[in-house]
Amino acid sequence: MSNLKHLTYSALFTGIIAILAQVAIPLPFSPVPVTGQLIGVLLAGALLGSRNGLLSVTAYLLLGAAGAPVFSMARGGIYMLAGPTGGYLWGFLPAVLLVGLAVEKKESRTYLRIMVAMMGALALIYLFGGLQLGLILRYTPTQVLLTGIIPFLPFDLFKVFLAAIMYYKISTSLEKNGLGEIPLRR
Repeated sequence: MSNLKHLTYSALFTGIIAILAQVAIPLPFSPVPVTGQLIGVLLAGALLGSRNGLLSVTAYLLLGAAGAPVFSMARGGIYMLAGPTGGYLWGFLPAVLLVGLAVEKKESRTYLRIMVAMMGALALIYLFGGLQLGLILRYTPTQVLLTGIIPFLPFDLFKVFLAAIMYYKISTSLEKNGLGEIPLRR
């Protein structure tokens, strides 16, 4: 596949992540909203692989840092990356790498292994997000858990499950229609 096609797919997923970020529900007890970005990040890693998935997420973060309203609730600017919720955004980078590396190994493409990789990606996002949330707002570990992780677990576990199903539906459809093994990765 040509580099132009890879760049096109990466740009497409940058847009998908930005659109899913607008599916946001603010919670009154937390500075962190519930968003749809996680689905886009996980699918970028699963369908594009580590390299192109990372390109997608990096482009998304750079657009937002430059002020484009691509972050949740149409916000943008460097403050979003440096502020209390920025750690969750930074966590997208290792998360997309983990999922991308997992699917690049043919033997790792079982449903269970994809789910485990996506759960690991979610854990990385929580780790980065929780650390920055706690440092900026001077929260105790308990406060971080109660405002930045536990309330989001049911939503995020559902998103992981949904992303894994979407990955299998898309990859199966591509193979079934003679487009070969996920043509989005190298």
